[in-house]
Amino acid sequence: MEKRIFLLFSVILAMTTAATSTENIARYDHYRVYFVELATEEHVKVFQKLEEISDSCTFYGHARQPGQKLHVMVAAARLADFDDLLVTYKVNYEILTNNFQEKIDLQSKDVMPKDVDPSTFNWDKYFHLETINSWMENLAKSHKELTSVDMGPSYQGIPIKGVKLARNASNPTIFIESGIHAREWIAPSAATFIINELLNNEKWKTFAENYNWIVFPVVNPDGYKYTFESDRMWRKNRNLFGISRGVDLNRNYPYHWNEIGCSDDPSRYDFCGTSGGSEVETQRLMKFVQDHKESDNIRTYIALHSFSQLIMFPYGFTAEKADNYDDLKEIGEKAAATIKRISGQTYKSGSLYETIYPSSGGSKDWAHGVLNIPITYTFELRGPANSPDLFILPADQIKETCEEAFGAILTIVEEADKKGYYK
Repeated sequence: MEKRIFLLFSVILAMTTAATSTENIARYDHYRVYFVELATEEHVKVFQKLEEISDSCTFYGHARQPGQKLHVMVAAARLADFDDLLVTYKVNYEILTNNFQEKIDLQSKDVMPKDVDPSTFNWDKYFHLETINSWMENLAKSHKELTSVDMGPSYQGIPIKGVKLARNASNPTIFIESGIHAREWIAPSAATFIINELLNNEKWKTFAENYNWIVFPVVNPDGYKYTFESDRMWRKNRNLFGISRGVDLNRNYPYHWNEIGCSDDPSRYDFCGTSGGSEVETQRLMKFVQDHKESDNIRTYIALHSFSQLIMFPYGFTAEKADNYDDLKEIGEKAAATIKRISGQTYKSGSLYETIYPSSGGSKDWAHGVLNIPITYTFELRGPANSPDLFILPADQIKETCEEAFGAILTIVEEADKKGYYK
């Protein structure tokens, strides 16, 4: 009898534990993703108002001008209302997915456990922050030319870790940051792929020997962890503002801060913070780059994001062209041509303002405008602008995406060097 009671108690405890482990995870069951076309000024005003008042419609981008296309994710309980709005205002649209949770569930099968052996790290799966950091630490122990670097702790006390590959102290340095937007998992994958190729692939020996590389795969560790453990679609850091959390770190840099393409509302996905550089993660990155710009001769700054397949350069806050716009445009187009040659994928290059949407307070603009780092690019990796997956890139595209991004970055470095930027 006691044995039966014990077994029953064990089963109940197991069921309770299982329920507890999943009940606080955000779900998107029957959330529908629309790709809408704003053909008129009236359409723009309607969708601006909708974004302002609705807590059931998630916008990926803001309604700005006629001719614009926009992703909107709509909660199941508001599908009828949203469809009625589309019909009433004669808005053309495409339904990209009827149940977004299915995409998240499918991708979750390709997430390796947190305690997986770091030696099994690869580019066929997605990995937790702990595994990425352990993998980098092991590499640094086994490669004398590789050094672990640490910006310091995040808001929640998690170290912001990276590596520095340096074979010659006089080389120009390429600085790469990724994972500033937590849900963009392909970006840290690409960053770690770059580290591995430079270390272990003889094909790229010239780039590993003639240039130094500093790579931080996850500069928003709190947010990245949160996407694995609580809400796959989380974007910001995890700073607390009353009943809301998070600052969009790529709107928080103190260069034309809070001018355009951002929000001063903590509940919004692109909340720019209480002041320029207010966030500890922003401060950590700024100090690191400022401290190392001259000593390490940082001449190129690359930020990795997703999605939309773009290679963008300054500026995001204005249509005014950067001082070396023509060079950046030419180099960016050559990088896009490299991707086309490698994988057949089409990437577009241009200033951020003219390619995706106006925004201010980004890391790339800060690096170029404040620190005068001449070669600065932001990559929006796969999928394409009308991707039904949004940020949930299927794992079978990880390696190809990493290969094309790495090839494009090498082209940027090579072409910048030819133009004398590393002299």
